[in-house]
Amino acid sequence: MTSPSSSASADSAPSLDPRADIVELTAAIVDIESVSGNEMTLADAVEQALRTHAPHLTVLRDGDTVIARTDLGREERVVLAGHLDTVPVAGNLPSSRRVREGREELVGRGSCDMKGGVAMLLAVAVEATDPTRDLTFLFYDHEEVAAADNSLTRIARTHPEHLRGDFAILGEPTSAGVEGGCKGTMKLEVTAHGTAAHSARDWVGDNAIHHLAPVLQRLDAYEARRAVIDGLEYRECLNAVAITGGIAGNVIPDRASLTLNYRFAPDTSPARAEAHVRELLEGCDVDIVVTDSAAGALPGLDTPAARAFLAALGDGVGVAAKQGWTDVARFAELGTPAVNFGPGDPLLAHTDDEHVPFEDLRAALDGLRRWLEPSPSAR
Repeated sequence: MTSPSSSASADSAPSLDPRADIVELTAAIVDIESVSGNEMTLADAVEQALRTHAPHLTVLRDGDTVIARTDLGREERVVLAGHLDTVPVAGNLPSSRRVREGREELVGRGSCDMKGGVAMLLAVAVEATDPTRDLTFLFYDHEEVAAADNSLTRIARTHPEHLRGDFAILGEPTSAGVEGGCKGTMKLEVTAHGTAAHSARDWVGDNAIHHLAPVLQRLDAYEARRAVIDGLEYRECLNAVAITGGIAGNVIPDRASLTLNYRFAPDTSPARAEAHVRELLEGCDVDIVVTDSAAGALPGLDTPAARAFLAALGDGVGVAAKQGWTDVARFAELGTPAVNFGPGDPLLAHTDDEHVPFEDLRAALDGLRRWLEPSPSAR
């Protein structure tokens, strides 16, 4: 981890003004391309902005993760985290603006997932000079790839103190509502074997692709579980997401594979999830290997910090289950209850038409402000 002194690369980074209007700030962040593995420029810009505009924070750099924190001796510490990376660009950079059905929207890769959330956290980091709680901000890299590559995996191992707190907020898109917990996720390779042969003499061979048919039939007929936990419904999903096999149009393939993705409710462990998939495919002539796995997180909305957060947001805030996987699971594993809260519709994440409404950006920022800096009479 670097020292609190500014890095050379940050000195030449694109300029971000955290005090600008939240829409302008989000657009500036979106316009810095940061597909997973290419987050350095955006991390430099965030670091420079914090060092320039937030002298009340101690700023540290760990690879392409920027950490900023207060040490005011408050009774509670809250961790606020947002990932800097996006999935690959789909022709939607630089950002643009539009009005659709009377609603103003910012369009561009990452605007929803989750550079709008990053902008919200960066603005609060600069504004909250006297917060009611001590704050740790994490702007981190490699969230959109395998869990092992996520920088929070490294930080949890080398500097777990930066992930510890009484409560954590992930700036994931939630349409400025609150989404509790998250589902676990698992990827599995299901491989069938056969015997290669010329396709004109198929009786000599054994077609591996055909051996995958029973697997696909079971997946097609699969009825996913719906788990209700603390009043929130998590819908499980088990799908084939990729298939490979064959080397030429005149060769019977001797190997074929399916990639499966299982999204399981947070009351299920990865071990139980793997056992469930193996039980479902029992009797199919295939090999099954887990290639990536991450546990989910229970809602955690019954903790005092979560209740205080919901109260600050007001009675009209929506509360739902997070249907994807997010890093709330990492905080839950360390004993820190966490929720997802940020601008943007999660259904738009990773889509070609990714966008965030102006009203979401403003509502999410205002909600976080109310919680961290209540009026003097509420202190």
